[in-house]
Amino acid sequence: MPLLTPDDMFRLLRAAGGEPEGTELTEDALDVAFDDLGYDSLALLEVSTRVEREFGVQLADEIIVELRTPRAFVEHVNGTTVR
Repeated sequence: MPLLTPDDMFRLLRAAGGEPEGTELTEDALDVAFDDLGYDSLALLEVSTRVEREFGVQLADEIIVELRTPRAFVEHVNGTTVR
């Protein structure tokens, strides 16, 4: 089973969309909405692609838009079966 850590999530967010000005990707950001962190749906789709490549977990686009925070994303990936 994959184990996507919060640090992995933040690394993937930075790779997909940088770190928006005024945003600190630390543990305090785990429960902050992606929109409030400055990440849009395109950045999350890129993160999803990177998760599939690195962790072997494929996420449906309609699920990705329902995952509102980094914590929700991490928990969903870690609860998904590797293909």
